[in-house]
Amino acid sequence: MAGRQRIVDAHHHVWDLSVRDQDWITGDGLAPLRRNFALADLEPEARAAGVCATVLVQTVTVPDETPEFLALAHGSDLVAGVVGWCDLTAPDVADTLAALRELPGGDRLVGIRHQVQGEPDPGWLLRPDVLRGLRAVADAGLVHDVVVQARQLPATVQAAALLPELTFVLDHAGKPPVAAGELRPWADDVRALAARPNTVCKLSGLVTEADPSAWTVRDLRPYADTVLDAFGPDRLMFGSDWPVCRLAATYGEVVDAARALTDALTEDEGARVFATTAERVYGLR
Repeated sequence: MAGRQRIVDAHHHVWDLSVRDQDWITGDGLAPLRRNFALADLEPEARAAGVCATVLVQTVTVPDETPEFLALAHGSDLVAGVVGWCDLTAPDVADTLAALRELPGGDRLVGIRHQVQGEPDPGWLLRPDVLRGLRAVADAGLVHDVVVQARQLPATVQAAALLPELTFVLDHAGKPPVAAGELRPWADDVRALAARPNTVCKLSGLVTEADPSAWTVRDLRPYADTVLDAFGPDRLMFGSDWPVCRLAATYGEVVDAARALTDALTEDEGARVFATTAERVYGLR
């Protein structure tokens, strides 16, 4: 992949612990994340890497966070889209989404995400009330970012088959067991998901699934190659997963790793992975 492509970062977060706790940041391993991370912290690093736009993604299952993110995007020339949260099991999902669209920055709402990875039921996505909520997401013209553990991929495949009208965006390549060096059954399940035409994958989060202190591009390559082959450049998008990535790498190192992992692509294919797939799937302006 020749040249320096422009970049859309399709996955990052911000949070302010004085506004609300991030209750998932627990234990010594996540201790570096227990501080505030603002757009002002991200922007210099992103701009230096060639990023022209980003997608801000929810972090907690709290209704107030999404309006805050929309307002933040409304005042930013970097954040082009917001993937928010709403209770997918509530009977009034459609009304909630319509109300979010009316808020300042509501035109930048591009998707909805729930922390499925934290649900003890591996089939949570297949519950009738969840499927009803996901249909409302599709009816609103939004996508569903799905963040799951590898063990939850089979249910994701079934949900994508049941809801062909909804685009499922797989966060962090389905969290493969990079540190363990294992490919299966993750690779088989990812290929089954990619066989559904209404699915897209993010090339993100791999550095923190590897050994955070000793990972190499070589460690990541089998997993990147799998999703590249399964989804192709038209359905693969780069995401930094900042600031979570900081547990294992700087922003620039994540970008450099992604470039190395896609070095066999043509310039046009690279442009899709690093920008145009995200622009198309999320309808970014």
